[in-house]
Amino acid sequence: MSVLSADIQTQVEEHLVKTGLLKANEIKKLKEEAQSKSQPFFSYLVSEDHLTNEQLTKTIATVTNVPYVNLSRAIIDPDILALLPQEIAERYMAVPLGKMQHRLVVAMLDADNVQAVDFLSNKIGHPLKVYAASEEGIRRVLGQYKSNLNQDIVGALGEQVKDDANNKAEDDKKKRTNEGIEAIVQDSPVSKALSAILEYAANSRASDIHIEPLEKELKIRARIDGVLREIMRLPKATEAPLVSRIKILSSLKIDEHRIPQDGQFTVKVGAREIDLRIAISPVVWGEQVVIRLLDKTGTSLLLEDMGYRGRALRTIREALKFPNGMVLTSGPTGSGKSTSMYALIQEIKNDEVNIVTLEDPVEYKMSGVNQIQVNADVGLTFAAGLRSILRQDPDVVMVGEIRDKETAQLAVQAALTGHLVFSTLHTNSAAGILPRLLDMGIEPFLIASTVRCVIGQRLVRRLNDEKEEYKSSGPEHAAIESTLGNLLPATEADKAKVSEDLGYKSLPLRGQSAYTLYKGKDSPDARGGFKGRMGLYEVFDVSDAIQDLVIKRSTSSEIQKAARAQGMITMREDGYLKALDGFTSLAEVDRVAGEDNA
Repeated sequence: MSVLSADIQTQVEEHLVKTGLLKANEIKKLKEEAQSKSQPFFSYLVSEDHLTNEQLTKTIATVTNVPYVNLSRAIIDPDILALLPQEIAERYMAVPLGKMQHRLVVAMLDADNVQAVDFLSNKIGHPLKVYAASEEGIRRVLGQYKSNLNQDIVGALGEQVKDDANNKAEDDKKKRTNEGIEAIVQDSPVSKALSAILEYAANSRASDIHIEPLEKELKIRARIDGVLREIMRLPKATEAPLVSRIKILSSLKIDEHRIPQDGQFTVKVGAREIDLRIAISPVVWGEQVVIRLLDKTGTSLLLEDMGYRGRALRTIREALKFPNGMVLTSGPTGSGKSTSMYALIQEIKNDEVNIVTLEDPVEYKMSGVNQIQVNADVGLTFAAGLRSILRQDPDVVMVGEIRDKETAQLAVQAALTGHLVFSTLHTNSAAGILPRLLDMGIEPFLIASTVRCVIGQRLVRRLNDEKEEYKSSGPEHAAIESTLGNLLPATEADKAKVSEDLGYKSLPLRGQSAYTLYKGKDSPDARGGFKGRMGLYEVFDVSDAIQDLVIKRSTSSEIQKAARAQGMITMREDGYLKALDGFTSLAEVDRVAGEDNA
């Protein structure tokens, strides 16, 4: 930490009070304690855990008008690291992070040291954009000089690739024997490569890893905040040992290459345990592997934190008051349906309620909830498990997914016999859930009498905390007017009531010449200005009018029209309201929700 002037120190102390990190009387007391122990005040705050180093660094950066970046989970491209020699990086406690607007982004411990910045700029041969970062964050990136993704994997597998080329016949023979299997199990280069890929994905908040064989190489992509990004390519010869290693960890057959296989295993990244779901499929050039990462740390199960607001939130909570019936959620794979189910359980969980779940897999382990893992290999399917659950005196039953007619019928019977049932289906919208049950052969009168509430959802990228305002362009203004229509308040007198009804704090008046929108600031920690995701939702209760439509076997568009007439906010409308409130951008909402929900 650089030595701060007395004036800057005072401003930092005032900012700590203003942001609520410390109180004024606490600062006075802690200053006296630091003085009695002959320690610098700010160093004392960190050493005694009154502040984290990241909090202090960010506060100092804010006061000195230097942009700040948190490097606690940053993974830097090796080509970027190569721009600044490790020796110089360690001497100046400065690390390169990436390129932005034709400048190299560098994080420094002493970001306001003009001489050091000029030296580094000349050394690298690029103009710099300097960020402040904590010592721990910079040291973490310095460690990547010796251990970064591409170097780890290519270096680790390099010798093996060479051996494969020189001894292909012998290797092929070994792979057909137990000796070959044992060699793959103990093969440290492959293990190291896979560990590096998984660690990179976990630290980048990736939800999926795609290992895709091409004709002459192996492409690896990660889905980060809902968007697939290529992270590296490997030689073709690495495909067989890498896929075999994944199969062994997942307890799959390594000599089976003709049919798809599914498995799972758990890894530990730092202090976090991450469950992995594996799907392997034969493709033209080999075997494709998709790894779903289920990181349970840092995920809030509060409905409000997930993005539920206003009418949607009230509708769900009303449905949860019933002792029986069904609450169903729909959306594509990876849209957060299971997390919504867990949030519903969290909402009603107490010692007076027996909650039993049937899942594939169990994604979040919850205390006080009896969770059952589906295992088709031994006959424990959703249908068989659901029959067993109903003999366990449950009050609430969660079925991970309704996939077939038998499971649907059992879920409906459970709801009819006094149980509250949560489950998910794959449909494009909330209104599509009811016709989907009809397609599965469920009688219309049973659907009408059991389903209480349906939820449709998607996930959008959330803007980073550091964002800036701008005025809507012509097309954006037209899109807001056509999408939100009469939802926005007409007068100042209506503003408070409409904001409370919809659940958004700062709604503008309709009919403005331009609306205030937001965009995130691009940074190494938030590519494109986005960091994390949140949900867009459409929720409606099955009213008498909708029950009549179900009994008449009406289409999803007719049900959608009736749901909107009774006040349902569509996913696209919910997304636009979130954009006006500064949570995401209009372009991101259009990318995910599109016109089909308008």
